[in-house]
Amino acid sequence: MAQVTVTLDANLAIDAMLLSGTKNPQDAVELVLRDYLARGRRTETRTGDASDDHRLATERPTAQEG
Repeated sequence: MAQVTVTLDANLAIDAMLLSGTKNPQDAVELVLRDYLARGRRTETRTGDASDDHRLATERPTAQEG
């Protein structure tokens, strides 16, 4: 896997470490990003995306009488 180097503010790295419960800033940022991406995928699965707009009908079918 390719590796990317990113420069972060020390306070941001410390916050990520506290949030993830790790002692290594690189591991902390990786865990926070993985969680963020997984949460986004779960949200898309529950709510759908732009191509699912056909499910949202604006017109309600009328009740048939008689």
